[in-house]
Amino acid sequence: MFVDQVKINVKAGNGGNGMVAFRREKFVPNGGPAGGDGGRGGNIIFQVDEGLRTLMDFRYSRKFKAKNGGNGAIKSMTGRGAEDTIIKVPQGTTVINSETGAVMADLVASDDSAVIAKGGRGGRGNIHFASPKNPAPEIAENGEPGQEFEVQLELKVLADVGLVGFPSVGKSTLLSTVTSAKPKIAEYHFTTLVPNLGMVRLPDGRDFVMADLPGLIEGAANGVGLGFQFLRHVERTRVILHLIDMSGLEGRNPYEDFEKINEELKTYDPDILKRPQIVVANKMDMPDAADNLAQFKEDLKKDQLLATTPEIFAVSALTHDGLTPLLGRTADILAETPQFPVKQPEVATTAEYTFKPEAEFTIDQDADGTWILSGAKLEKLFQMTDINHDESLLRFARQMRGMGVDDSLREHGAKNGDLVKIDDFTFEYMA
Repeated sequence: MFVDQVKINVKAGNGGNGMVAFRREKFVPNGGPAGGDGGRGGNIIFQVDEGLRTLMDFRYSRKFKAKNGGNGAIKSMTGRGAEDTIIKVPQGTTVINSETGAVMADLVASDDSAVIAKGGRGGRGNIHFASPKNPAPEIAENGEPGQEFEVQLELKVLADVGLVGFPSVGKSTLLSTVTSAKPKIAEYHFTTLVPNLGMVRLPDGRDFVMADLPGLIEGAANGVGLGFQFLRHVERTRVILHLIDMSGLEGRNPYEDFEKINEELKTYDPDILKRPQIVVANKMDMPDAADNLAQFKEDLKKDQLLATTPEIFAVSALTHDGLTPLLGRTADILAETPQFPVKQPEVATTAEYTFKPEAEFTIDQDADGTWILSGAKLEKLFQMTDINHDESLLRFARQMRGMGVDDSLREHGAKNGDLVKIDDFTFEYMA
């Protein structure tokens, strides 16, 4: 099964907890704090594997979690850092943040890799909190939480040349003729259900990758037929070979077919039509093909979609006529055409943007009167607080007061003795 789009959840490892410990050695009076730091949590790294051709493996494994860092130890020993979790993906995989739509990584080269979720840093041990006022602190930090994302993986087939055209125009036949690929070929529409790749090697030593993309039909860009599922694969190609059936056996007009396919490409992404395009007039071994080609050339003069009039090569994929000059010219154009970057999704907006600092915390009240504190910064501070030691809790209370949590609770109407909850921890409010 060919899978080219999937959503997964990735969670980097948390940092290890710092430790509260003291030197207790013979003949060492007043040894002082000796609690070590926690180790770093593991990152989530996506790495290209040239042996993969599909995202099929992610259909059955959708959650990936890296290991947490080791906790700090006595004698100021730092915890072990966790190993990174490496996730193998095929070449041409784009990693997109499902929440924001931003492209996090575009893995194209054979040695590409990217850190998608960073592991949390280790918490500090009590050796870092010693001061003249408090030479023996019972304060340590828990490890920083690792990043967590839901990401969408999109595989866009890595091909230099893409074959586009209506169903049954001979794309699969052409691919099987000029490469060693063995796509399914039959006399009915939509024989090809997934993209097929093949390597074209020319006698002069040049080579390029060609992709047979499943047949487009009118309305594909809006979800009609199979074409919509695979239009994204056209984005990677540098040269488009537009196959046209010149036989006229199905009663279709070659020029109308040409216009309809280009309209679909334009609807999906107008910039695709800026790429070099060669018209491949196929099935020229049929009786009426020459007359149809002559009429097509006349009709092509009125084309307004393409910036320049494309070259036309008359071929027969079945008899192999005309293929050598077509492939040679395709290789020439490829040598002059650069790679096209992956586009960031556009976010439409009509409102004027003004900077607003993100709130450090929010306050709500549930049905039984308990005050609920939330907010990324506040929750992170709490998660890094060692609630097993009173001094750590007092430090967290000072941090909340410094952020203005006490004043804000009072403004919302909180009174002494009211319950306040953050995450899964509940305490009494004291003004």
